[in-house]
Order: sequence, then C-alpha cells, then structure tokens
Amino acid sequence: MIISDLAEILQKVIFETIKITILVFMMMIVVDLLNVWTKGKLNKFLRQGPAIKQYVTASAIGALPGCFGAFTNVSLYVHGLITLGALTGAMAAASGDEAFVMLALFPKTAVFLIISLFFLGILIGWIADLIIKKTKYKPCIDCKEQKFHSGERGFTHYLKEHIWKHILKKHLWKTAIWTFAAMLFVETGVTYFHLDTLSVHYPLALLFIAALMGLIPESGPHMVFISLYASGLIPFSVLFTSAFVQDGHGMLPMLSYSVKDSLVLKTINLATGTSLGLIIYFIGF
Repeated sequence: MIISDLAEILQKVIFETIKITILVFMMMIVVDLLNVWTKGKLNKFLRQGPAIKQYVTASAIGALPGCFGAFTNVSLYVHGLITLGALTGAMAAASGDEAFVMLALFPKTAVFLIISLFFLGILIGWIADLIIKKTKYKPCIDCKEQKFHSGERGFTHYLKEHIWKHILKKHLWKTAIWTFAAMLFVETGVTYFHLDTLSVHYPLALLFIAALMGLIPESGPHMVFISLYASGLIPFSVLFTSAFVQDGHGMLPMLSYSVKDSLVLKTINLATGTSLGLIIYFIGF
C-alpha cells in the first residue's frame, strides 16, 4: 500500500512539475520577447513616470485567477521591470488556482475578496518599497540589466543568447527542482501526516495556521480553508488570511531566482496578512 501510494504521489508530482515548468517557460519567453521587440519600451512604461503604475499593473496581473498572473509578475521582476515591493503587493493580491474554486463555490464573496486583495496589493506594494528603501536592503540584481544585442539579430541568436543562456541555463532548471521538491513535500505530508486535517473548533488558531500554511508554495493545502468556509465552518477572516499570504504556485519560480528576496517578500506578506486577518476576526467576520 505504501509503495503504491508513493508511486501515485511521484507520478502526480512529476506531472505537475512538468506542467508548471512549461507554464513558467512560456511566460518567461513572452516577457523576454516583449522586452526585446519593444527595445525597452515596456521597461520605460513600468519604470518611468509615476511609481503607482507599477503597483497597479502588478497587482492587477496578480489578482487574475490562476497562477499565470504570479508567474508573469515574477518574470517581470526577473527582467527588472517591477520592483520587489511591487512584486510583494502582487503576491498579496494573488490567490492562485484557488480563485477559480472560490468563484464556483461562493462567487459574491470571492469577487469581493479578489477586488479587496487587488487594492490592498497596490497599498502593500508601496509600503513594501518604503520598508525596503528604509532598511537599505538590496534585492538580487542578477537579471536586472537586459542586453538587446543590437549588433546581432535573428532567430538563431535569440535561441542561443536568450532562450538557452538566459532562460534555460539561469532559471528554468532551478524552477523545475524547486517545484518538484516543494510539491513532493506537500503531497507526502498530506498523505502520511494528515496536514489537511485541522480542527474547526479553534478559528483563531486556524487563522495562524492558515497564515503559516500560506508560506507553502503550493495550491493544494489551501483548498482546505476554502472547503471549510464554503461549509460555514470557519469565519471570513481565516479565508482572507489564507488568500492574502499564499500565492499558489507563484512563489516557485521566485524561489529559484532568489531565496533571499523570496524571504523578504513572504515575511512582509505574512506579517501584513496575519495582522489584517486578526483585525477582521476581532471585528467579527
């Protein structure tokens, strides 16, 4: 039975790893192509003019249901098109694949939650950049300077310099490893240690558990809070905390890019999401 379960888990994890890696690869190519084809116009749009443009754009992309938005924002950050603060706000706005389930189970609450996270994402992005600037933290800058190779053009050159040397050699293989390791940990934990069996009699404790589980870069564990809320077993504050702190699969490519930046991002969102969740809880929701 154990061998059979392990084989099933490995099969599922490998399949999901391949699927997510392909999605990340596609988004990285899309952003890279946009940056190359426009010769920095996308960069100018996001980096020049009012800083609010970054926060609104990133938060709007992050609030979209599914993990595409989070993957896109990580790609934008990797290419130096948005700040770490803007990415932090975007991850707060992101709900991952859970957004689809919420829209199906409780559409009115889901729409309210998604819109609320969008506006909070803008605010958190701005505050996060202020904190980062105040503490003089220096984000990872390995990929901040994009080279357009104006003297060398063509499909062969693009494949070699951009697809192979930049995306594949620098990022994609790390994404695949992080994805596999994180998902394997979650799947074995749920199967053998019952991580998804939480008591519904302690909503305040569940709020803190939801916040901590939001650190897991995976969609599955957070589905339990959606099911509990749909069944009327937990208050909105617990659902809000889970949705705010977690990012679905969105943090996996970010972890492969910079663990240090990821820790800063998640620390800010964990503290903010927990604090806001507690305020909502004590108000009575």
